[in-house]
Amino acid sequence: MNTSVWAGEGAGQAGTERRLSPAPYERIKRYVVERIADGTWKPGDAIPSETVFAREFGVARMTVNRALRELSAGRILTRVQGAGTFVTPRDHESPVLEIRNIADEVALRGHAYSARVLGLDASSNAQAMAALAVDNVPVFHSRIVHYEDENAIQYEDRYVNPRVFPDYLDQDFTAETPNHYMVRLAPIQRAEFRIYARKPSAQIRRYLSIDIGEPCLLIWRRTWVGDAIATTVHLWHSASRFHLAGTV
Repeated sequence: MNTSVWAGEGAGQAGTERRLSPAPYERIKRYVVERIADGTWKPGDAIPSETVFAREFGVARMTVNRALRELSAGRILTRVQGAGTFVTPRDHESPVLEIRNIADEVALRGHAYSARVLGLDASSNAQAMAALAVDNVPVFHSRIVHYEDENAIQYEDRYVNPRVFPDYLDQDFTAETPNHYMVRLAPIQRAEFRIYARKPSAQIRRYLSIDIGEPCLLIWRRTWVGDAIATTVHLWHSASRFHLAGTV
């Protein structure tokens, strides 16, 4: 699997590509999703124990536990007390209400994930501050394009509550997605979302490499950690490359 990622692109700086050595727990996660993607482990199959992973990768069981716990949080795996860890049965299409890590979704399809950071800074945007219920404190703002192989599949425009994630601006979001970072630190308690069909701006068309006139599917989502609003995000997708499905 190609593990190259895009380096961040700040104001006045050109984006460059660089390779990052994944942390041990990330190597285990990638191994698991690759085995699921290539059909080695099928939905409902049990995967090896933490002890086996620890021996094969030469790491502590705590490292393995973190990897499997995060994949379970993303509903890629299901852990059953006393029985083991299993590949979560899933439909071919991702349910609308599930909040998954886009990097894991791309890996499950057998493709390479990468990201380009367009901006990561503090913002005094009044609308964003109101949406996060934050008064008189700048919020954090990130703009990222997510890729599947060479294709841009999502433009993410996110505002984050600095009181919930004070170190957000110090993160390398070419190595870890914002979703993964936040869920790793503080699991989401609840979320609200809206879905729109929208005509993208010229700038968003360039980010997603789509033609004039092609519509986008826009997902707006706001999530809570405890009683605090943690983040609000607009996710833009080319209508020709993305669709949502679900069952009730």
